[in-house]
Amino acid sequence: MIIEQRTYTTHPGKWRDYLALYQAEGLAVQQRILGRMAGYYYSEAGALNQIVHLWAYQDLNERAERRAALAADAQWQSYVRKMLPLLQTQESKLLVPAPFFTPQWQA
Repeated sequence: MIIEQRTYTTHPGKWRDYLALYQAEGLAVQQRILGRMAGYYYSEAGALNQIVHLWAYQDLNERAERRAALAADAQWQSYVRKMLPLLQTQESKLLVPAPFFTPQWQA
């Protein structure tokens, strides 16, 4: 199991616009194609204007297949054209659970 942590930093004050657009046009597509959303957050302190979302995959092959399907989806492409102007930066990290941790969705 791996977790992908994606952190998007919006232009100052645009995080609300990002979340509204995502809820209206991006959420359903990602849930349908990517599957296991492990978390979705926005920053309240520290680095501001950040959206952090977590996606669980069995392995890198599953991640690659699902991300390719997402990129090929016309509804997703339409959403991305509207979303990208809201962003300053994007970061992606792949996280591996520590040997003593069992994610709740596997318990």
